Amino acid sequence: MITGRSFLYQTNALGFDFYCGVPCSFLTPLINGVISDKSLRYVGATHEGEAVAIAAGAWLAGKKSVVMCQNSGLGNMINPLTSLNAPFGIPTLLIITWRGQPGLSDEPQHNLMGRITTQMLDVIKVPHAIFPQEAQDVPVILNTVNSSMINNNLPFALIMEKGAVESQALFKHELAIKQTGKFESRITGGMPPSRYDALYNLLSNVDTNTAIIATTGKTGRELFTISDRKQHFYQVGSMGCAGALGLGVALNTDRPVIIIDGDGSSLMKLGTLGTIGAYAPNNLMHLILDNGVHDSTGGQPTVSHNVSFAKTAQSCGYRTSYICDTLDTFANAFKDGMSADKPCLIHLKIKPGSITKLGRPTIAPYDIARRFRDFISS
Repeated sequence: MITGRSFLYQTNALGFDFYCGVPCSFLTPLINGVISDKSLRYVGATHEGEAVAIAAGAWLAGKKSVVMCQNSGLGNMINPLTSLNAPFGIPTLLIITWRGQPGLSDEPQHNLMGRITTQMLDVIKVPHAIFPQEAQDVPVILNTVNSSMINNNLPFALIMEKGAVESQALFKHELAIKQTGKFESRITGGMPPSRYDALYNLLSNVDTNTAIIATTGKTGRELFTISDRKQHFYQVGSMGCAGALGLGVALNTDRPVIIIDGDGSSLMKLGTLGTIGAYAPNNLMHLILDNGVHDSTGGQPTVSHNVSFAKTAQSCGYRTSYICDTLDTFANAFKDGMSADKPCLIHLKIKPGSITKLGRPTIAPYDIARRFRDFISS
């Protein structure tokens, strides 16, 4: 058994200072140690896949990040690990508890995952090792982890067995409850714009200092077609993770950050609005382009006609939110939102469809990630 304090001291010495995760009883002393250490940053996520995306965003902003969760959440992590970290080459230290470990008495819901945890990591090509339980093993294992992440640009998982870390009390740290933010409807009943026109208008009104994260599908493809810039991150794959990725970036840079999301992707991980509202970076603008369909897959309807993203954002702690339905109302809301309290969300109703002969980014995801990381740090 080791102390959480000694483990965190040695990870911190290697540069790991941004933590994100979902609690597990096995992890309690380690999470308590992170939250209680003022030199470290901890973000509590609504689910494990969101934690992976937040940590990926933190890496894009220059941090070395850690995700902590139990193995029952590994299923939630597979999508971003395989379609975000893998193609973009984003390394993250994963600390995953081994609930249902063979030979260990545990709750029945952990039995199957306990038997296949290491196999699942093998299948998705995530190297792994057992979390250290003796003090002398910590530097050896951490050096192995760090070298693997540097050389392979991929995550590495430490599998934590029950009782690996001594108990540690939590020095209470609570997120402040925020007053209700401002919501404003600018619905006119006018003609909704195309996504292309909305993106063109957006790019005409942002400076070269602003980081822009575009969700997967036709949003990133149209943004690339209009103008390819080093300030753009085209998030291919990992649908639903743009908000979490943008949050990870915004929490670790002073630059303005704009997330361009869609209705389908936002609905997929709606809990991320709560996380963004709770941690409330004052440099974050969140744009949701809502055409009511999954445009990239043939126009199948989403359920966004029942959802007010702007009011949801307001209830989740966003400081400012607008809903718009024309290019003019969007342009005015964007101008007002840039100077308004943040985070700010703009819900823009757009018409379905895209430009003909729409291409795809010609830059490899790995190169996009490093170009964007260089932009953030420059």
